[in-house]
Amino acid sequence: MKILFVIDRIELKYFEFNDLVTNFWMIKEFLVRKNDVFITTIDKLSLKSGIPYATGFESYLKDGNIFFDKTKEYKKSVNDFELVMFRPDPPVDLDYINATYVLDFVDRNKTVILNDTKAIRDFNEKLHAVYFNDLLPENIVTASKKDIIEFLHEHKEIILKPLNKCFGSGVMYLKEGDKNTSVIINSVTNNGTNLVMVQKYLPAAINGDKRVLIIGDKVYDYCVRKLPSNDDFKFNEHNDSCVIGELLSDNERVKFEPLARKLYDMGILMAGLDVVDEKILEINVTSPCYFIREINKAFSVNFEKIVIDDLLSIVESRLYNKVM
Repeated sequence: MKILFVIDRIELKYFEFNDLVTNFWMIKEFLVRKNDVFITTIDKLSLKSGIPYATGFESYLKDGNIFFDKTKEYKKSVNDFELVMFRPDPPVDLDYINATYVLDFVDRNKTVILNDTKAIRDFNEKLHAVYFNDLLPENIVTASKKDIIEFLHEHKEIILKPLNKCFGSGVMYLKEGDKNTSVIINSVTNNGTNLVMVQKYLPAAINGDKRVLIIGDKVYDYCVRKLPSNDDFKFNEHNDSCVIGELLSDNERVKFEPLARKLYDMGILMAGLDVVDEKILEINVTSPCYFIREINKAFSVNFEKIVIDDLLSIVESRLYNKVM
């Protein structure tokens, strides 16, 4: 199979040997299985007479690691790939959106895109989580300082989140009575001009949040808990001391399997749920981290093999009309 990975520009720069990165593990496993993997970034996508192209690098394995010659670029039609893994990180800005427009011209009868770029464009990770509002903490989406202050008075402790960033960037905790209340609200909303997600703070978040992983309509038993660092209320350092293995609970499975099926129907086949007390904080669909290294270490498995088995099952079912 010919596979195209669209990854983040900073990730490309530091890609080789970076086993913290989900894409590293997936590409490695695809290569182990003798697939051809081509790597590019959103700025290297293009369109010529309605045909989408990607300029990038051919990858290969050597001594168990991934390599590619960054001095040798090739230009290939995206329609020549059976699978496109679209995984650049947010912000979902104009450049990101334009890249999804280019991939609108991919022949979906010949090529599967995960996650489908049309679906990503229509699904904001913070805002559209409200489709599953019964699984979320109490929340509002607004740019209004007045609305946020009323919500703060009601719930005493709240979280404010920009709608288009990632890795906790710009996320603020606010407690009633904080002397910086106006400054924090003005900063996050850009003085009342940008919509933000505002959620009731869940006290159990002091113990971190759980990353629940989904591929297709399958919710995995293997999870991780992302722990806050000593100087922050949230997870913001991807290192061994801040990530521990956990398992999906029976209650979580009952709650999240219908969600997985709904996402599947929407074209979102890879997702990561951030969960506290069985409540979803957000649904990661752009480039969800699967914490493969940490899961392998915690549970003595080769999680990348499980992930690629399930991805290939989806691709085969969509291209060759096989039943999953």
